Order: sequence, then C-alpha cells, then structure tokens
Amino acid sequence: MTSILFYGVPEGCSFGSIVALEWTGAPYRLCRVDMPGIVSSDVYAPVNPVRETPSLMLPDGRVMSESMAILNHIAARSNRFGFDPKSEKFDRQNQMLAFLNISFFNAFSPLWHTLEHELEPQAKEAIRTYGIGKVEKAHAQLEKLLDGRQWLLGDEKSFADAYFAGIARWNDFHQVVDRKQFPALNALYERLQEDPAVRFAWAIEHEEEAKTTGKFLGHVSLDEALAEVKQAA
Repeated sequence: MTSILFYGVPEGCSFGSIVALEWTGAPYRLCRVDMPGIVSSDVYAPVNPVRETPSLMLPDGRVMSESMAILNHIAARSNRFGFDPKSEKFDRQNQMLAFLNISFFNAFSPLWHTLEHELEPQAKEAIRTYGIGKVEKAHAQLEKLLDGRQWLLGDEKSFADAYFAGIARWNDFHQVVDRKQFPALNALYERLQEDPAVRFAWAIEHEEEAKTTGKFLGHVSLDEALAEVKQAA
C-alpha cells in the first residue's frame, strides 16, 4: 500500500507536506479534503479525530497527523533531507519548524478567524488589526533568524523551507505586509516560487495541470481513502 497524504483546500498548511514528498521522490498519493466543510465533519473523523489537515496514511495503515510530525517522518526516511538526530542540523531544523508552527503560523490565526466567523464590523476590524500586527512581528522575527542566509538552515534547503512556502503565501491571501520590507525573507519566498515542487503543489491545490518531479501516483477520493483506513484498522 502506498502512502496517502490528506491535504486541505483552500490554502491548507498541508502544502508544505506535498512539497516535501515531491523533494524526496518517495511514492505517494493524495486525497483532497475541502475546508472547513468536510474536514470539520464526522466523515473525516476516522482519519483525524481532531479534524485537521494534513494527515498521512502510512504504507502499514497507520495514520499520523500534525505538519511537524509528518515532515520529520518523511525526512527521517530520506537520504538527502534527513539529519542525524544527534546533529546540529537536526536541532536547527526542529527549532525552525517549531518557530514556523508556533509563531509564524499562529500569527495568521486572527485573520483566518475574521474570514471563518460572522462578526460585527467593529469586532472584525479590531481582530484584523491585531492579526496584522502579529504577522508583521512574525515576519520581522523570521528576518532576524534568516540573518541573510539563502535557506532557513543555511546553504541548503530543508523541509523547514517547504513548510515556510505553504504558510508565507497566506500573507498575499490576506494582503497584510509588503514582503519587500524583509529582504532575506522575500528573497527566500521568491526563490521557492521557482521550485518545481512548489509549482506542483500550487497547481494541485488549484486543480490545474500539475507536472510531478517526484513519484506522485495520483489522487484517491475520500471514500476510497476511508475504505483503506478501515481495512487497515
């Protein structure tokens, strides 16, 4: 059985996991899950009781969730992107993934809240203003962490960059900050836009013609994926 990545649309943070799978060249399939409708429903609960994406069904039938766990799982099985758990690079990648997950990702939460909930205009504006401040702060912090480096860990790309690619585009979706205020961060973002795996993930999300440079084996429906989850249980 081949792994299945359950990815959320639109604008899901599972984008980074698609990029990572493409980079490693490991065989995988995809299952598209609409948000917030399907992902929040009881239908999706057998995949992830928390009702979030991404989730990854492994070849042995186990299902795991949370972007950091999935990215570390994929990296550990990759000759190029996996680091020795005792190495400095392993620590740095986990540190950067944690920052992206806790600070950079979380900064956009107020802005998503204003889109996903009915709010009074005054409350909506107040929450959006708060969210913009958080996003600006997170960008400034990441600019300092980059310290002029080409990639988040230094001279070579890692899965931290894959995760960043999926979250950083939310700035354009919500029209928050001018990324050019942060030269190193902006250069990283622009560099990633030219990456074939990033282009592939974008095309997949937008249901456009997508050319894999990895071993993408096609989509399965949620019903088909759920049948495999049930069979493996």
